[in-house]
Amino acid sequence: MSGFDRAEIQYAGLDEQKRLELALTEEGTLKFAKSKFKKFIREFNYGSFAHIYRENLRNHCKLGKMYLEVRLQDMRSYNSDLAYIFQKNPTEVLPMFEEVAKDVAEEITYQGSSEVNTYPNIQVIITSDENSQPVRSLQSKQISKVVKLRGIIVSTSQVRCKATSISIQCRNCQLMVNNIAMQPGFDGYALPRRCNSNQIGQQQKCPVDPFVILPDKCRCIDFQVLKLQESPEDVPHGELPRHMVLYCDRYLTDRVTPGNKVSVLGIYCIRKQHKMTKREKASKPSAGLRQPYIRVIGIEVESSGLGRTAPQALLSPEDEKQMRELAAQPDIYERIAKSIAPSIYGSEDVKKAIACLLFGGSRKRLPDGLMRRGDINVLLLGDPGMAKSQLLKFVEKVSPIGVYTSGKGSSAAGLTASIVRDASSRSFVMEGGAMVLADGGVVCIDEFDKMREDDRVAIHEAMEQQTISIAKAGITTTLNSRCAVLAAANSVYGRWDASKGEDNIDFMPTILSRFDTIFVIRDVHSETRDMALAKHVISVHVGADTEAVRDEEATDGEIPLATLKKYIAFCRTRCGPRLNRSATRKLIHSYTRMRNVPVAQQQKELHIAYQKSSIPITVRQLEALIRIAEALAKMELSPYATDRHVDEALRLFQVSTLAAASQGTLSGVEGFSTKEDQEQFIRIERQIRKRFPVGTQVAEHVVIQDFITQGYQEATILKVIYAMVRRGDLHHRLQRKMLYRVK
Repeated sequence: MSGFDRAEIQYAGLDEQKRLELALTEEGTLKFAKSKFKKFIREFNYGSFAHIYRENLRNHCKLGKMYLEVRLQDMRSYNSDLAYIFQKNPTEVLPMFEEVAKDVAEEITYQGSSEVNTYPNIQVIITSDENSQPVRSLQSKQISKVVKLRGIIVSTSQVRCKATSISIQCRNCQLMVNNIAMQPGFDGYALPRRCNSNQIGQQQKCPVDPFVILPDKCRCIDFQVLKLQESPEDVPHGELPRHMVLYCDRYLTDRVTPGNKVSVLGIYCIRKQHKMTKREKASKPSAGLRQPYIRVIGIEVESSGLGRTAPQALLSPEDEKQMRELAAQPDIYERIAKSIAPSIYGSEDVKKAIACLLFGGSRKRLPDGLMRRGDINVLLLGDPGMAKSQLLKFVEKVSPIGVYTSGKGSSAAGLTASIVRDASSRSFVMEGGAMVLADGGVVCIDEFDKMREDDRVAIHEAMEQQTISIAKAGITTTLNSRCAVLAAANSVYGRWDASKGEDNIDFMPTILSRFDTIFVIRDVHSETRDMALAKHVISVHVGADTEAVRDEEATDGEIPLATLKKYIAFCRTRCGPRLNRSATRKLIHSYTRMRNVPVAQQQKELHIAYQKSSIPITVRQLEALIRIAEALAKMELSPYATDRHVDEALRLFQVSTLAAASQGTLSGVEGFSTKEDQEQFIRIERQIRKRFPVGTQVAEHVVIQDFITQGYQEATILKVIYAMVRRGDLHHRLQRKMLYRVK
């Protein structure tokens, strides 16, 4: 970042050469900066009589918080030369700033009392609103200069102690050297190899390495090491994201957790490489090689709603006016749905549900302190070749914070969090996974059915409570994972078989119940639909086809991708709708009606041919309806969700989850198992326990055939056997041919 903000600095009559000479001359620099910074703390104000920094310093000192936060823009507006000198030589000027802040604090608090000599040091924290630069753009010419980076915190170390001054003593002659100043950052101090004492009458010289450190005479501060990963939008396609080590001390420690999106202002420093093995030394000569790191002088956590799109959220008045005009359009809901993956034909209801997922509902804090999630989880099931993966890729691109992962290549630690050992300190540090890094956004999990069952169980807490609890290696903590989940899965049989019902999927009921909407996307053969689909696909591939150009329906009303991304971030941060009274009454009436009205009447009203005798909904599905209605209202920047939004939420729920349940796909899921099914499960399990005592062994096909002769369905029998095996009541033996009763 050459010429750091040089265009905004007023030079006040000094040319560049004189400024460089001033910056390199210690006497002129420190005297000028010290006097100006002292006046800045005392006198700066925003056009009123209140002196901002003087009052903040007094209030912090009274509370025992010995730090002062200074905005770089305020320093520049007060005196541009002061800001210029600080940016060009921060390692020399920043300690002087802290010395000046300590002097001013003594004057405004103690006012010359006898306690001045024991006054603690003041930390000066610098913040800036200027644009940040990517991690991969840092260059060697920026060493010892002020830089600003933006990214994601992926790991944090424990808070440890570092000495700022030490006292050493010779073991032989007891010579003591006090208050040896330590360099800031990772730099240490090399003890002298020899003692230079020339005491009178000394008979023998002191041996080599005689000095020891006196811990009780050292002054220490807290420090913490963070690892910053560059934002995904800054990573070129096909490359790995780069990392940067951050060094925080004193009041900058314990400000962030893994997964936080931060803006860091710091000094670009270098340090020696960690100790290498003999083999590494032979292959990698280390002379002259240094590792870069950032000594943090200011850190700000970005809002979870904006995340890494914070620069996009800083809209100009013209952009904000455009966003509000877009929200005022009566067909904004249809336009947003049409703009979701416009290259994919059909699936209108799926796109509308994905639009609700992108905007999300309202996160609520209950009076008892508990939180209710506002993010919407969507599961796409169905045949191969229905563009499920393309929908996931589009959502990753358009979401303010999007993380895409595949089920086969994802582990429980990669999705949640892991504890790893730091190579330099050999201590355990915590690194966040995909759901932690996507805090405030969307996690897209493709090939959800290919994941191992243990890995799927790991995200149960993250999907409902939106937290990830860690208790490993002596580290017990909780991380935020406030993100929506969009998952796609195929049938066990490859293509979806309607006659198999719930056998098409191999998911536990506990994971299915955490999805607000579940779509079954089938490849239905229809000549009219196939013709339209073929024309659309060919027009997308051809691009310049005349018929595709003349087709106005393909482009009319679509919102550009960049505008849609800004609009999503704008709505998520500016609007948190609630249900109004009319919508509340309507939702209560609909919920009660769907649970108690006779099934035949429901079939007629919902226009869905149910195969089950009854399909009730539970409170979990009621909360899903509330979130969908709030998301529909958020698209319009409406403060309240009305009857119209509730009607559309009910329709989306009926064509997705209820339609899947009507086909038997969700049998066994909470709220979607009928009373008759539960009674059959209980009867079959009782007969198995009664007929086969503990310790007996029987062929599985004999058990299945026996129950089939009694009139039970084979799928129901297999489901009971699978449940008993999972609980440990039965075990499979002889290549799963025999069943052994354990308990």
